[in-house]
Amino acid sequence: MEPLLFVLGVPLTGCVVLAVLGHRGIARDINVAFSLGTFVAACVLTLQVGTEGPIFAWDKEFFIDPLNVFLVTLTAFVGLTTAIFSRPYMRVEQDLGRMTPVRLRLYHSMYQAFSFTMLLALMTNNMGILWVAMEAATLATVVLVSVYRTAASLEAAWKYFILCGVGIAQALFGTVLLYMAAERVVGPDGGALLWTHLDAVKTQLDPSIITLAFAFLFVGYGTKIGLVPLHNWLPDAHAEGPTPVSAVLSGLLLNVALYAVLRCKVLTDGALQSPLASQLMMGFGLVSVVVAAFFLSRQKDIKRMFAYSSIEHMGLMTFAFGLGGPTATFAGLLHMTVHSLIKSAIFFTVGHAAQKAGTQIMDEIRGLIKVSPTVGWGMMLGSLAILGMPPFGVFASEFLILTTAMREQPWATPFLLLALVVAFAAVFSKVQPMVFGETTLKPLPHPPALLPVFVHLGLGLMLGLYIPPALDQWYRQAARMIGG
Repeated sequence: MEPLLFVLGVPLTGCVVLAVLGHRGIARDINVAFSLGTFVAACVLTLQVGTEGPIFAWDKEFFIDPLNVFLVTLTAFVGLTTAIFSRPYMRVEQDLGRMTPVRLRLYHSMYQAFSFTMLLALMTNNMGILWVAMEAATLATVVLVSVYRTAASLEAAWKYFILCGVGIAQALFGTVLLYMAAERVVGPDGGALLWTHLDAVKTQLDPSIITLAFAFLFVGYGTKIGLVPLHNWLPDAHAEGPTPVSAVLSGLLLNVALYAVLRCKVLTDGALQSPLASQLMMGFGLVSVVVAAFFLSRQKDIKRMFAYSSIEHMGLMTFAFGLGGPTATFAGLLHMTVHSLIKSAIFFTVGHAAQKAGTQIMDEIRGLIKVSPTVGWGMMLGSLAILGMPPFGVFASEFLILTTAMREQPWATPFLLLALVVAFAAVFSKVQPMVFGETTLKPLPHPPALLPVFVHLGLGLMLGLYIPPALDQWYRQAARMIGG
């Protein structure tokens, strides 16, 4: 009970404190301190669940089980490392005049609010509160994306608000339909929106209503995942917002939206006893992988390129979870973990590279290995890792997904292989000259925070070679839960 209270209470308190002090020089350290407190509380909560099993809190409105507890810790960890990265990054942005005191206060307070909403969405047992948390995360992200107040950032924030607003409205209608189906079974006073109650009676839910509900829920939360053709907001939001926002968008928010779909899939599979949910996820996932891979080669902005990479990888995860079975689901969870770590590390290096060059246009970023070897090597290693080079964890998860697809859905394998090859060629051909090309760039006035980069890359490498027993057990328990 107490760890859960701290996991939610620390970022919420941080939001209030930084709304007052967020413009001061010490605000960067306060932001890190609150993020550290959230991470420590998440670790304690993970240990509690590991020793005591799933726990309920606050009249069963919150539920921590093997499916969400490590996602909570992952979210808190990436939130902490991103806060560390943002210290020197935001100092440079302030020196360049892009961040005024008002914008800094807005950024720091909304960063903690964003963390709170994501953790709330992961830990709630109430499907209605899940929807509210996702909507709140959308609003917090709109503020973060538009914080520079340029015409491009305001346009990106508006597009994000409209598209995700429409999507989240679809999810609301799906949630209402879910309640309609559940009320007939558990009654109006029986906690008809509590996921654990729904899971217990899922075989008794009306298949017709659940089919319609999942369609709306999948479209709604699929918009937040960035699945094609609901993805148009994602490249703009990544390109125009501050780089720390890009890191948490790719590394965390997309995971939380996919988690919401997985919770809905479990209920749909039990109610329909048919592969409808799996087929929808495989179809949209595969289309997202292929379309995003071909869009990669057309990008000129480095943050937009890696935004399309995120769409590709979220499509691959969605396909894996739709494929189902213990191996593919295990691979999807592993891919979810390593993608969060590696992609956020890449955005850390992208942020420093763009600040050095004064632009996000890839043709104007050259010779990072000479200007800052750590930034250059971080970007190159991160790019190779996210492209699936062994022995990084992305290679292990993609190998498991491909081999399972060859056995279960052989028709999809050529499309996956083609997309992965195209993505590799597109990204590597653009990153290589940025790292090793000739340059006249000068070093930044403040040393970049590169510890988070290599910590993330090191963890991604470790997960390709060795998965700790506790994490392996979580993957297996969560895979059984998702697979029924």
